Amino acid sequence: MRGRTPSARGARRPSRWRTRSRSLIAAAKGQQERAETRFPVITHVIERLVSVNVFDSATRLAAQVFLTAVPLLFVVASFAPDGVREQLIDSVRTTFGLTGPAAAQVGDLLGKNSGSEDEDFRSAIGLVGGLMVLISATAVSRAMQRLCKRAWEIPRTQARIAVWRWVAWIAAWTVLLLVQGPVRQGFGVGLWLGIPLALALQTAAWWWTQHLLLGGRLAPRALLPGAVLTAVVVSGLSLTARFYMPHALNRALEAYGSTGPVFVLLSWLIVVCVGITVSMATGAAVAQEPYLARRLGSPPPRRTHPGAWRHAPP
Repeated sequence: MRGRTPSARGARRPSRWRTRSRSLIAAAKGQQERAETRFPVITHVIERLVSVNVFDSATRLAAQVFLTAVPLLFVVASFAPDGVREQLIDSVRTTFGLTGPAAAQVGDLLGKNSGSEDEDFRSAIGLVGGLMVLISATAVSRAMQRLCKRAWEIPRTQARIAVWRWVAWIAAWTVLLLVQGPVRQGFGVGLWLGIPLALALQTAAWWWTQHLLLGGRLAPRALLPGAVLTAVVVSGLSLTARFYMPHALNRALEAYGSTGPVFVLLSWLIVVCVGITVSMATGAAVAQEPYLARRLGSPPPRRTHPGAWRHAPP
């Protein structure tokens, strides 16, 4: 018989595909090994981002901010003195560059109502209600703490939870929001001073965030790369918000009424939290590279020393 039978050709076809797939897998592994040799930093950053699960962590953090931290602002505004309330409104407007209906909406939500309305609101909430809102807001602190631990590959331990750290973090970021307006305006001098001041303040805030929520487990210098990267990304997104958010919020108000800005704000929070997650994970991975690790006192990554955190101090 000339040629092979159809059954013989069919039997060889799976074998040919298996050979090709094995060759492709071997080539991919070779490319990965060459990339790890030539660009180890990039490879390690990608591995860290995958282990952190960027979008899952960012979405959870954004949801906690929206559901618990935003209501805390309303409670703070209702109980705060008039000067603090006006400063809070100004800082929110300045941070997002709000104008027109969106700015008026913020003023209506956080601004001073008539004395009877304010008194009714305070009576409805009460001291116990305000404390419950504050305790609920610590969910943001816990989500941020989990993000910091994932970024630095710190496993969960059975150590005692320091609840005061969660409350302190919420209180500090509330104060930081209050001063955002004057800082971004350069205390009246202008943006040329306000932008560097805001960047320095953000760097200090994100450095302190990691130090506080990680319980001082790491050398202070090791936290600097993540703090600087996060500050740059958050500051850049804040500047972008001044161009995007006013138009988006005003359009949402016109099209959907008071519920429209909810979706815009939540979407923007997710974008910001993605930036925070990527920056923190990248900063931790970079700080653990041998060259910087020796100078910053960073611990070795778990991929090279799995038991590095086994005897870490609480």
